[in-house]
Amino acid sequence: MRLTNYSDYALRSLIYLAVKPERGVLANISDIAHSYDISKSHLTKIIHQLGQLGYIHSVRGKNGGIRLARDPKDINLGVLIKQIEPDFDLVECFATTLPNTDNSINGITGSTNHDTTYDNSYGEANTPGLPLTLIDETAVKGQNAKAGCAISPACQLKGVFFEALTAFITVLEGYTLADIISNEVELASLLS
Repeated sequence: MRLTNYSDYALRSLIYLAVKPERGVLANISDIAHSYDISKSHLTKIIHQLGQLGYIHSVRGKNGGIRLARDPKDINLGVLIKQIEPDFDLVECFATTLPNTDNSINGITGSTNHDTTYDNSYGEANTPGLPLTLIDETAVKGQNAKAGCAISPACQLKGVFFEALTAFITVLEGYTLADIISNEVELASLLS
């Protein structure tokens, strides 16, 4: 499993904002982009989504900027990753969704037509446990769609992949932003 650069940059941005030494002073996207030597235009999209999800607060105007909207101990890494990663399809036949009954969780849509055999839901949208569910890709693609793998309808490897993915997410859900900035002074000095 490999997270996208989008998720990597989102995490880096939150780390930057969490260790910024001048707590009252707003940061700007250019400073974050410069600190990590990443594209400002790409980072702008990420910051926008983090704002929509309630992780970052933006202040407009001449003296505007951005800051964390939540305390670092209230930013769960697993929940964040599930909200911003586009999919968790480890292989072609492996399909997951983030289901719920009203088809929206903080702007993320999911299907309610899924196989709940592997459903690990045990929480609300903003807490660890936002469900990941293994879905039947033939239901998504249609019964007459050609499967990418001849054994897909009977393959049990999907269950193994799902178990591994669930373990990956469960580990991330065990950590908050506060946990990964415990060496705040060292991080701040590297980002200045």
